[in-house]
Amino acid sequence: MKIAIVAMGSRGDVQPYVALGVGLKAAGHSVKLVTHENFEPLVTSHGLTFCPMPGNVQEVVESPEIRALLEKGDFLAINAHTSKLMKTVSIEWAKAGLVACEGADLLIGGVGDLTRTLAEKFQIPMLEAYLFPYTPTKAFPAVLFPVGLSKLGGIVNWLSHQLMRQIMWQSSRSHNQRMRSKVLNLPAAPFFGPKNDPKITPLPTLYGFSPSVIQKPRDWKNTEVTGNWFLDATPDWTPPEDLVEFLAKGPAPVYIGFGSMGSRNPEETADLVLKAIAKTGQRAILQSGWGGLAAENLPENVLLVKSVPHAWLFPKMAAVVHHGGAGTTAAGLRAGVPSVVIPFFGDQPFWGNRIMKLGVGPAPIPRKQLTADRLAQAIQTMVGDPEMRRRSAELGAKIQAEDGVARVVETIGQLGDY
Repeated sequence: MKIAIVAMGSRGDVQPYVALGVGLKAAGHSVKLVTHENFEPLVTSHGLTFCPMPGNVQEVVESPEIRALLEKGDFLAINAHTSKLMKTVSIEWAKAGLVACEGADLLIGGVGDLTRTLAEKFQIPMLEAYLFPYTPTKAFPAVLFPVGLSKLGGIVNWLSHQLMRQIMWQSSRSHNQRMRSKVLNLPAAPFFGPKNDPKITPLPTLYGFSPSVIQKPRDWKNTEVTGNWFLDATPDWTPPEDLVEFLAKGPAPVYIGFGSMGSRNPEETADLVLKAIAKTGQRAILQSGWGGLAAENLPENVLLVKSVPHAWLFPKMAAVVHHGGAGTTAAGLRAGVPSVVIPFFGDQPFWGNRIMKLGVGPAPIPRKQLTADRLAQAIQTMVGDPEMRRRSAELGAKIQAEDGVARVVETIGQLGDY
C-alpha cells in the first residue's frame, strides 16, 4: 500500500509519526513522510521518503512573539497568532500536499484539517492517528480544559471536547477555505467543520499512548489505544564522550529540559534552575536551549548537552523534569523513573496531572509559578520517595512491554484494498 503520513508541529509532534513510517516501511508498505522542511534529517536518517512542507517550525517557536505567549500560557492567544502565520503558508502547504499525496492509497494524520482535506480531494481513506485524546468522551475533560471540570459531570466533559474541536477548526476555517478554492478546487466546508464521509474516514481512530496511562473510555467507538509510537536512536548514533564520562563519574543525575518551549528571559530561567539544583545537591543534565548558559560557567555537578535521544538518556536518569509534551512525557514514563512537568500551554497541564494521578511524579508546576524552591522540592520528592520510584518502575515495565507501532501496522494490514 502507498501511504502518505502528514505530520506537522514541533519535533515531539513529528517524531512519533516517523516511528509509524519506519514500522510501515518494514512491513512492506511504500511510505512518504510529509512534514516541515527542517525535519528532513530526522526523516531521511530513518530511511523514509521526505516530502517537504514550506516553513521551519523551530524558527516560529523561537520568535520573540511566540516565546512571550508561551510564558503566559495563553493557548487562545497562541492559536490566534499561529492562525495569522497560516495566512502566508496555507496555500503553499496545499500545493505541497497535493504533490506529496498524489497516488497514495491511504493518508495518515492527526490534529489539523490539512490531511482530511487532501483525503477529500483525492477521495481516498484517511486514518486519524492522535497523540492525545481528541475523540469526545464523558470520561474526562478535553486536554485544553482544567481537569477539575470533571466535577461538573460527564455531559460537561463531552461538551468540552466539542468546544475544543470548534476552537481549533474555527481558527483554521478561513485558511481551509482558501486552500479549497485556490488550490484544491473543492467546495467550502460547512461552518462547523467537514462532515465525516464514510468513504474517507471509515477506519478506526488510533491513539499513540499507553492504555496503562489512559484507559480507553467506554464511550469511544471504533477507536483503538495502541500504545506509544516510539522512535529509538538510529543504529549509528553514539553518545558524546563528555556525556558518557559525566554519567560514569557519579550517581544518576536529574534531567531538566523544556524541549521546544522558549523563554523571553533565558538567563533568568537558567539561574533559577541552577539554584534549584544547588539546593538539592543532585547531579544534573540540562538540555540545550538555555540561552545565556555556557558550559564554562557551570558547576562540576551539571552538564549541558545538545539533542540526545530520550530513549537512550532517560533510563539513566534519577528523575526527569520537562515541559509535558506528549512525546517527552511518554519517554519519561517508559524509562521507569519519576517525572515532573513544568507546563507552558496546550495539552501539557493534562499530561502533568496524569503523571501526578498515576503516582509517578509530583504535582505539575506551571511555568508562571516556577521558583527555585518549588523545583528543588519536586526534585527531592522524586529522588527520595521509594514508593513513587517503585510505581514509576512498574509503569515503565508495562509500557516497555507494549509495541504501539506494531499494533498500528497490524491494523493497517487488516484494512484490505481501497
